[in-house]
Order: sequence, then C-alpha cells, then structure tokens
Amino acid sequence: MSYVVLARKYRPKNFSEMVGQAHVVTALGNALTTQRLHHAYLFTGTRGVGKTTVSRILAKSLNCVGADGQGGITASPCGVCAACTDIDSGRFVDYTELDAASNRGVDEVQALLEQAVYKPVQGRFKVFMIDEVHMLTNTAFNAMLKTLEEPPEYLKFVLATTDPQKVPVTVLSRCLQFNLRPMAPETVFEHLGQVLQAEGVTSEPAALRLLARAARGSMRDALSLTDQAIAFGGGGVLEVPVRQMLGAVGRAHVFALVDALARSDGRQVVGTIDGLRAQGLSAASTLEEMTDVLQRMAVAQLADADPDPADPEAAEVLRLADLLPTDQTQLLYSLCLHGRAELGLASDEYAALVMVLLRLLAFQPPGQAARVAAPVAPPAATVPVPASRPAPVATLQPAVFAAPAEKKSPEPAAQLSQHLPQLVSPTPTAEPVESLGDIYKEKSGLALAIKQECAIGGGSVSVVQAELVNDAVAQLSSATDPAPPAGADAPTMPAGLDDFWFDQVQAMVRAESIGALVRELALQSQLVAWPSAAGGECVLRTENPSLNQPAARERLRQALALLGHAVQLRVEGGAVQSSPARRLAAAASQRLDEAERMLRQDPLVQGLMNDFGARIVPGSIQPLSP
Repeated sequence: MSYVVLARKYRPKNFSEMVGQAHVVTALGNALTTQRLHHAYLFTGTRGVGKTTVSRILAKSLNCVGADGQGGITASPCGVCAACTDIDSGRFVDYTELDAASNRGVDEVQALLEQAVYKPVQGRFKVFMIDEVHMLTNTAFNAMLKTLEEPPEYLKFVLATTDPQKVPVTVLSRCLQFNLRPMAPETVFEHLGQVLQAEGVTSEPAALRLLARAARGSMRDALSLTDQAIAFGGGGVLEVPVRQMLGAVGRAHVFALVDALARSDGRQVVGTIDGLRAQGLSAASTLEEMTDVLQRMAVAQLADADPDPADPEAAEVLRLADLLPTDQTQLLYSLCLHGRAELGLASDEYAALVMVLLRLLAFQPPGQAARVAAPVAPPAATVPVPASRPAPVATLQPAVFAAPAEKKSPEPAAQLSQHLPQLVSPTPTAEPVESLGDIYKEKSGLALAIKQECAIGGGSVSVVQAELVNDAVAQLSSATDPAPPAGADAPTMPAGLDDFWFDQVQAMVRAESIGALVRELALQSQLVAWPSAAGGECVLRTENPSLNQPAARERLRQALALLGHAVQLRVEGGAVQSSPARRLAAAASQRLDEAERMLRQDPLVQGLMNDFGARIVPGSIQPLSP
C-alpha cells in the first residue's frame, strides 16, 4: 500500500477532531443539533485551516444515517455508514465538489445548477461545494444568484474562498459566513506532538516549535513540513536537522545579538553577523527570530507575565528583558520588523542586516553607553549680588505701610529702608548664581510681592507707597545688575530667557545661518542658562537625543557667534517646557482659530449657511502666512 501523507491521513473526520476552530465548530454543532440549517454557507480563511474539511464534515452530518441505518441529522457523524465512508472517499453521488479555479466560466456553473432540479439519489441532502469561489467570473456569479437565493429544500450550497473581498456582495448577502482563523503556534505544536506520538516518531520539542512557527497558522503546511522533517532527519524530528532544513537561525545567535545591542557593543554585533554569513544562515530569518524574542521580552517587561516553565528559553528571555530598557526594546522591535523590507533593496543582505541593527546604537537615548558625550561644562559664572538673600516679603508687617493718606512726607521711605535693608544695601558679594535670568526673575517676584503687600485690607496704593516701591525696586536693580566693563562686547541678558532665545533663533533662521538638523536643534531646544559678563556657557535642553550631535552643536555655536554671542554651548537632555517650535505651533494654532472665527462671523458665510444649508468643511480653512 502506498504511503499516505500526514496531512491526508490525519484530516479530521468529525467536528470533535477539529483543532483551532472552536468558534466555527460550536456554531455548526448547535445549528445541526437544533436543525436550524441555512441553505448556503461561506467558509473563508487562509490556506490549510480546514475549509474543505469543514465542508465534508458538514455534508456527512447532513446525510449520516448512523451505524444502524436509523439515524438523522447529527453534529457527530458516525463515520461508518455508507454516506460517511463515501464522502470521505469522494464517491458520494449527492456531494459535488467544484474547483472554481479551473471551472470558472458560466458553462461549468450552469452544468452544476442543472443537477439542482433532481432530488438526492442516495442521501438526505444534495450538497454543492464550490472551492475558491472568488475565481468565478462575474457572469458565472450572476448565473447562480437565483438558485443560491431560493434553492430547493434538499439542496445546500457550501462555498470556500481565501479571498472573500473578491466575492460579490450579492453572493455574500445570501450566505452564512464563517471565518476560519489561522492556527496559533501553540495549537500547532500540541497537534504535531499528538500526530508524531501516534506515528511512533521520535521528536524534540524545540524542533516542533520551529515547525509550528514556520507553518504560519496553516495546519496542512505544518504536517507537510513534518513529513519533510522526518525524511530529512532519517526517521526523527530533531532540532538541528529541522533548523538546517528551514534555514532558521539558532536562538543562541539571536540572544547574542540582543545582548550585544543591550551592551552597546557594535563590534560584537558585526562579529555575530559575520558568523551568520559564514554558516550561510538567512538574514531575513535572523530578523524574524529577533522580532519573536523581542516580543516576548516586551511582554515580560510591561505585562509582568509568568514565564512558561516548560520553555527552556524563558530564563534567557527574562535576563535580556532586565538588561535592555523598555523603550529600546520597542525601538529594536520596530527596526527589525521594518528592516525585513530593506534586505531585498541592498545588494548584500548581510550588510543590510548590519545597518538595521547598528541603527539602534545610532539612535540610543541619553543615559546609555552609546550616547554622544557632551563637552565638559566650565565653572559656573559669578556675578555680584546683595550680601544676603532677600527675605520673603510676606514676613513684612502690614503696619509699616499703614500711613495716613493725607500725610505726604518722606517718612514711609525711611520706614521701608529700616524694614528692607537687604533690598537697598549696596554692599556686593560674590555668591554664585546660575544666570542673570534668575536674578531678574527674583527681582520681578519681589517687586510684585511688595506691591501686593502695599494693597492691604483691600485698599488702594497711595502715591507715597507707589513711589516707595519704585525707589526700592530701582535700588535693587542697581545693586544686582553689574555694569559691563568698558569696551567689552559681552552678551546682554534679555527680560526673559524664552523670549530671548526665540528672537535669536528667528534671527538665525532669517539669516539662513542654520539649516536642516541645526535648525531643528535650535527650534526644539529650551534656553536654560545664558552666560554672564564674567563668563560661563550657554546651556540648552532638548527632549530629542538624536538632535544632540557634535557637528550640530558646533554649527549652532558658530551661528550664535555671527549674531555677536561668542559663547560656549552645551546641550543637555531633559524635559522641555518651552521652545521656539512650540511657540510657533501655538501661534499657528492661534492664527487658525482666528481665521475660523473670522470666517464664521462673516455675514456672507452666515447667509450661505442659513439660506442654502452650506457648511464649512473641517480642516479646509488655512490662515494666511503672517
């Protein structure tokens, strides 16, 4: 007797033997049990998931008469009656399978429909099964519409297709549709183990996992690969022969690559890929295996899932999950997933693989080993400030400012001088501060607090009190603002860091002294500190680490020098509260809102909307450039 391949030998004979399609089996089983039967069924799904198998089991369930010949419609066909055995062997007269891929014309469909007028010869129902129904021509579809909509009570249609989008909606509306899903790798793994155990073939779990993943959801493909693995391995299904047969990359190589990337060891990455080239292993398979490992790592990092104790790779996956940060895991997964499309574009797929993996090292976030080192910051600048930090104004007694309104004498000024000696003291000291901007903010806050203290009890500020506050603030300004040395071209500190940096960036853009990456660095950075007259450095902060490149920093420093700011530049990573890019985006949004408001308030537009039911299409309004 000739050998029967595993895919045909272990084809399910009833619904209880079906695996991975519980939703279809349950629905059909309940319909057969209650005998609420539809006249047309459409089974969709990829290759090898059981569309033809379900059709044959359904035909047996409709025509089974039981072992004693007295049975009726059942969800569990006996498999021993004449109807069941003839359908399994393809000899049942009342069950017709039509391959629409090779019989796609209207003549073949008309010949099939001519048999519909005759009652079943042998069985209870006549079943027409049309496989790959989407291959039929439009004329053929139109020819079967009437019979498909109102067939005789003894006729059932079963349609199967891998591409339901090509089936006309007029056919879809006449059928009860079931989508057969691809098999999960775990389901395929368990079924292969049962089949090989029944066959008496030795196997290794690692080899079965490789076959289950290579099947890509198709049980028929998995059984066909198993047949090939048995022949390749000389009667057994072992990991090493299966890996050689599939050209799959060993997980040891994948773990080595992920470990090297986590340690930012580019030399090890290139060396491991050279080893893959020497062994003739597929670069595409390497990326595929890496995506699987990285997906498991991401689950371990974020979902806190318990590892499978039967999985020998679980411990290594957990180790790498602790070694590689979560954001880099996500980035590397995306790079590997999209990098597979790049392999075919390069003349050398291994060179393309190197570039895909080294891309992670090129775009590592700050804090990792591959981060570009920023220049060492010089000592902080020192500027003269008052001898002691001013105390909070809230500690002043309100009675100090409670002079009668009609008394306009300089006595309140003398009282303020007694209570605020630290504000008017001209004695300088050399206490270091971050920048002149901090002094400005401090002075502004003190002045505002003084004015709030003056307005005690809900009353108004008198003229004397206003003069008093102005004199105190003026003295504070003269005491804290150092005069620049004569002839020195020192950078000046503006009223606000954000406004100053925005003006400087706009000036550099207008002068076209910066472009591309340098412009983006300037636009997406926040000015943290500006050097004083005594020296120091300009400190920028950005959230995008890829912009912080040495060449971009140097070109930005040169552009600032062209504006008269010969400063040292340092760029750090961190959260940005305000940047020129955000201000420009906010301004653009404000202009858009203003344009929409003006358009909606326009009398002509309102008349069109009220009289003719016109409406403004969302997103169609664009403001004019300022």
